[in-house]
Amino acid sequence: MRQLKNLSEEEALRRLAGVPLGRIVFTRQALPAVRPVNHIVVDGNVIIRSSQGTILSTEVAPAGAVVAFEADELDGAERLGWSVIITGMARLVTDPREIERFQARLHPWVAGTMDQVIRIRPEIVTGFELVPAANAPA
Repeated sequence: MRQLKNLSEEEALRRLAGVPLGRIVFTRQALPAVRPVNHIVVDGNVIIRSSQGTILSTEVAPAGAVVAFEADELDGAERLGWSVIITGMARLVTDPREIERFQARLHPWVAGTMDQVIRIRPEIVTGFELVPAANAPA
């Protein structure tokens, strides 16, 4: 048996920063859409990269969009792990110095020019950890 242990916002962001891959959830044609992306966390913000003309570039970046971002480390065999979800505004980074700084730290996993940088500013941060339940067999 397992129980859910809530993570503090600080711990949730720390764990999010500790994994390289997450999923961005956004709206496409009034329906939810999900894309896996690699990311970094800088000053509590999630940073991702995109290319012009991609779905993230057209649906998320231009005017800013409300998105969710999720990452986790779950062990299906042991039934242990954690998950973090942030919800906030995604906007294109326009400051050339910030773009250069983020591009130097965040290297895309896919081929092609990833010249756009998108910042997600969390408004809501939630996270939980699956832990063994007290006095329960594993």
